[in-house]
Amino acid sequence: MNEISRRAVLKAGAAMALAPALQRNIVTLAADAGPYDDAILMPGEPPVPEAGAFTIAVLPDTQYYSERFPETFAAQTHWIVENQRARNIACVLHLGDITDHNRPAEWENAVKAMSLLDGKVPYFMVPGNHDYSENGSCQDRSTRLSEYFPVSRFQSLPTFGGVYDREPEHLANSYHRFTAEDRKFLVLALEFGPRQDVLRWANDIVRRHADREVILITHAHIYYDDSRYDWKKRGTTQSWNPHAYGVSKSTNDDVNDGEEVWGNLISKHENFLLTLNGHVLGDGLGKVSTATPAGREVHQLLVNFQMRPNGGDGWLRLLEFRPDGQTIQVYDYSPTRKERNASPQNQFTLTTPKATA
Repeated sequence: MNEISRRAVLKAGAAMALAPALQRNIVTLAADAGPYDDAILMPGEPPVPEAGAFTIAVLPDTQYYSERFPETFAAQTHWIVENQRARNIACVLHLGDITDHNRPAEWENAVKAMSLLDGKVPYFMVPGNHDYSENGSCQDRSTRLSEYFPVSRFQSLPTFGGVYDREPEHLANSYHRFTAEDRKFLVLALEFGPRQDVLRWANDIVRRHADREVILITHAHIYYDDSRYDWKKRGTTQSWNPHAYGVSKSTNDDVNDGEEVWGNLISKHENFLLTLNGHVLGDGLGKVSTATPAGREVHQLLVNFQMRPNGGDGWLRLLEFRPDGQTIQVYDYSPTRKERNASPQNQFTLTTPKATA
């Protein structure tokens, strides 16, 4: 049994503690886990949030949609717009690998899908490794992101804060502000394997927004085994670490992985709430909760569905922030399958530090 199959068995065991109606949805696990062997698929959408709640929608790794399944990408953003009012959707977070090969046709498909959100739901994006260099090979920092999603597209929006101060024409590193149900947030959107000077800039932005809860999005941060990327300790035993890519070699290793971003950025502040990343294969799911030196727990989530059929089967993640200011209910839902996944890795609750107005 391979590692992913072993994890699927453990997850299915945990799911057996759920109600019998849910148990019947568990598929018998084979020696090699299939794409839905560890799923608990339930028909229909997640429950409509209660009054006073709000939702953040998450789009991870749309690379295959942009390449081969543009109708699925458009179905995701269309569903978000159609449900914005009922679910009080405050914003959309794209976790990178917007394209597969950094080609114009793929970027055009991404623009068509994301444009459905324009004027309706604000969205914030980061590049993934497949968005860099010719054919998405991530040999350097060149990307078509700012050609197809120029800074000017966002500058007039009330949510826009700014971009990395040394690259004012590039969207690869940006920050955004929004308020939902009297809670003030900062979204810090950082490039794949952020450079050291980008972290200098990011620290300054977070310090200047000490009154806001911070959500970090970046393409690679935690791994599918529920640990942060850590090149110094684990090297190539964790696949797809930013340090292993050509961009690292071409910049004298001026990249930071998850452990380095934690030490050089997140742990220095007491207002980080969440991090989200995609990128990682395996089962594409994970979560790590780590306390800062002062004791504030920061939840770090991996979510990536590109290994599912049809480029990801349209799955997106919904973070429902409950009115108590401490509870985030997580749902994974596919508007193309019209199903949610109630497995413990796809539907769970996070408890966060008490929000203050």
